[in-house]
Amino acid sequence: MSEQPERRASVGATSPGTGGDYDPAAVPVRDAATVLILAGDDDPHVLMLKRNARSVFVGDMWVYPGGAVDTEDASRIADETVSGLTDGEASARLGIARGGIAFWVAALRETFEEAGILLAHHHRHAANAAGPRDLPPGIIDLSPPDVAQRFSRYRDEVNAGERDFIETVRSEGLLLDGDNVSYVGRWVTPLGSPRRYDTRFFLTAMPDGQVPLPDHDEAVEHRWVRPGDAIKSNEEGGMVMMTPTIGMLHRLARFDTAADAVAAARSGTADDDERVRIRFDDEGPHRIAFPGDPDYLDADGRVETGMLRWPSR
Repeated sequence: MSEQPERRASVGATSPGTGGDYDPAAVPVRDAATVLILAGDDDPHVLMLKRNARSVFVGDMWVYPGGAVDTEDASRIADETVSGLTDGEASARLGIARGGIAFWVAALRETFEEAGILLAHHHRHAANAAGPRDLPPGIIDLSPPDVAQRFSRYRDEVNAGERDFIETVRSEGLLLDGDNVSYVGRWVTPLGSPRRYDTRFFLTAMPDGQVPLPDHDEAVEHRWVRPGDAIKSNEEGGMVMMTPTIGMLHRLARFDTAADAVAAARSGTADDDERVRIRFDDEGPHRIAFPGDPDYLDADGRVETGMLRWPSR
């Protein structure tokens, strides 16, 4: 297909705070991670959070729990606190040389900070003890009142910068659940945003004994929503979302059960990677073109980069 530089694809909704005289080309692209959390097996729902309207990036929009990868997420101690996954394995799945485990750590940390969900399980050894690790017996139950109160305090202190997330996990004798959190996609914020992210998307099931609770800072509201209902709400202007959020909903809507979606995510390999494209001059919800769509080759694969590793067959 010949290039048509005079044509421009949509760049999606504008985030509050995009004004100002900054140089878009000078905005650094930061690593980030986000998680789709599913519940309701025969009637799949996904957890979505509404961002604070004051946020510079995607303010007032509906997203999945997530955020930027921090330096501490890539530490050796953080690596050792993830069960079922080594940095080498994580990096290979992401197609990078090293440091892949940091994306899993960031995804799980942000889920705790923003939504109050801790995807971690008990480990019989002390947090700093040597020896083989057990397979996860189940995600920690936060429903007992004393446990809920303790971890609520931990969360407030982590969000305030008064407590380290990894040290908190280790002090409770826990390991982060890397085995059941699957890599399903990658999207890069297009040029023009005041903040740009190279975001890896993950998927997991909602654990028993926990309930989501927005932090009322970055996230002000939460909602369990059927994928199709979320897509329709976006079309009608009720739940405003960016392209990556909508793209993942379209894929999720192809599954009849949450178990099927989780199983497909676990089975995905690089051979399943699908590069999405953006339809020209389309600011609406149907701007995403998937491989197999009649106009896929006519859409633009450069303006906004998106990839799904989540086979729906």
